[in-house]
Amino acid sequence: MIQPFLVALQFLTRLPVRLGAQPSEKDIGRSLLYYPLVGLVIGALLATLGWLLNSAPALIAAALLVTAWVILTGGLHLDGLADSADAWIGGMGDPEKTLAIMKDPSCGPAGVVAIVLLILLKFTALHSLLMTGEWTALFLAAIIGRTLLPVLLLTTPYVRCNGLGFILSAYQPKRMSIIGVTVTTALILSITRLYGLWLLLSAITLFLILRHMMLRRIGGTTGDTAGALVEITETTVLLMAVLIKM
Repeated sequence: MIQPFLVALQFLTRLPVRLGAQPSEKDIGRSLLYYPLVGLVIGALLATLGWLLNSAPALIAAALLVTAWVILTGGLHLDGLADSADAWIGGMGDPEKTLAIMKDPSCGPAGVVAIVLLILLKFTALHSLLMTGEWTALFLAAIIGRTLLPVLLLTTPYVRCNGLGFILSAYQPKRMSIIGVTVTTALILSITRLYGLWLLLSAITLFLILRHMMLRRIGGTTGDTAGALVEITETTVLLMAVLIKM
């Protein structure tokens, strides 16, 4: 059971993880079960950093937290956000053109703008939360964002026939994924109650909207659109937390 967790940790973070052996395709698929746990690890590390920066000005602390967030995840999902933004605008409604643009490694103007706007929103939300000493949202943003990835692959066709995303989709343990997502949701609600419910509802609403856009444009999901989902979900959860605290 430790191998799939290490696979998830190695893929979703830049933490120094050593795998004892080359992971099998089954291990890669089972790693999806541990995505919420990796989200908890990310949230805990960021919250610890925030606590260490408690005496620093909120603007500086928020900027350092955003920087640490990007470094910790290696900008993995930001890359997916940029590629998706470029593809959605440049594809002009054509599925094949959209998929072709997503495969282009270069980042266009739409991708750059998307990254800048998202980081700006994250920074602003973190600054507001730091001013009120609210740490729960930091945990929940990281956890919910990664919990939605197995949900996406459970409910949405993967449109490419190769790559890591295809292996994840093909070897995902569906029943265990449903149990894992259900347990994660139940734990969030039992610990955070109404506060967590509002954040979950905002994430679920966003998920349904983005999933509909994916299905309508390309007939399913890709690794890039999955990454965009994580980034947009994290930001939405943080912003909703700010609105609740107002």
